[in-house]
Amino acid sequence: MQKRIIGDSRPNKASSMTEPLNLEALADVEVSSEAKEHTIEAALLPGFSGGWRAGMPGPQVIRLLFKQAQPVQSIQLDFLESAIARTQEYVLRISADNGQPFREIVRQQWHFNPQGCTAESEQHVLDLPAVSIIELHITPDISNSSAFASLETMRVF
Repeated sequence: MQKRIIGDSRPNKASSMTEPLNLEALADVEVSSEAKEHTIEAALLPGFSGGWRAGMPGPQVIRLLFKQAQPVQSIQLDFLESAIARTQEYVLRISADNGQPFREIVRQQWHFNPQGCTAESEQHVLDLPAVSIIELHITPDISNSSAFASLETMRVF
């Protein structure tokens, strides 16, 4: 008798990638707001800790603008929330032609609960030959417009 485990049998291309893209050299970043103590660099660049936090409540946008289109094989997103229960939604969009048009990669909701689930980590395998813009839209709480968005890390491979 042969045995197989049912599941995704595709190889994970991102796991073979050892180094993320050097966003500091390859891209500019636009962000809708940021707290002075938790700037966007803390989420995008290695060597920082504490992640990014919005400077005002409500939906936020983080946009990476590549100086030249880059091949993108995966995007890693890590979110932490240990203080309040909330349902966050994020939308990840890309453009190969400087924003004309954008293509939605994923739209996902996650429920954070301080007594249980305080972290979300997602790796989106894409294998795109040329990306000029990556946009991350974060709605920190779909039922409370006074919640603050945060992002622990974002890595592009």
